[in-house]
Amino acid sequence: MSDLRDLYQELILDHNKRPRNFKKLEDANRSAEGYNPLCGDKVKIYARLEDGRVKDVSFEGSGCAISKASASVMTESLKGKTVAEVEALFKRFRDLVTGKEAGAPEADLGKLVVFSGVCEFPTRVKCATLAWHALAAALQGKDEAVSTE
Repeated sequence: MSDLRDLYQELILDHNKRPRNFKKLEDANRSAEGYNPLCGDKVKIYARLEDGRVKDVSFEGSGCAISKASASVMTESLKGKTVAEVEALFKRFRDLVTGKEAGAPEADLGKLVVFSGVCEFPTRVKCATLAWHALAAALQGKDEAVSTE
């Protein structure tokens, strides 16, 4: 189990240092901001929806390693998915990081499973889910910033 935790930690650190899709998406037709007042994490999600699918997604912002890595892995995981698939994935991810995930999460969470250890640190759950909440707001067309509080 220690080797698996080391691998997970390595992937999170890699996505924090070299986040994927960390840019303003110029042709985005949806966007939303998120803020975690507990620790100061801030994120802005940009999404390009076409025919009910996430054609492209990116983010900008600042925050802790968990927050930035979660946004990075999230953006890699969502391209090409329908809005319904994104909503279902968010529910599975939230269940994973809060310790409610039942069964083998690897089956359809892919790299997102690296955040399974977050449930051991309840204060970090908001860090891990911030980008997801902002994405949900963007997909719903909400203009106001979302907060984890």
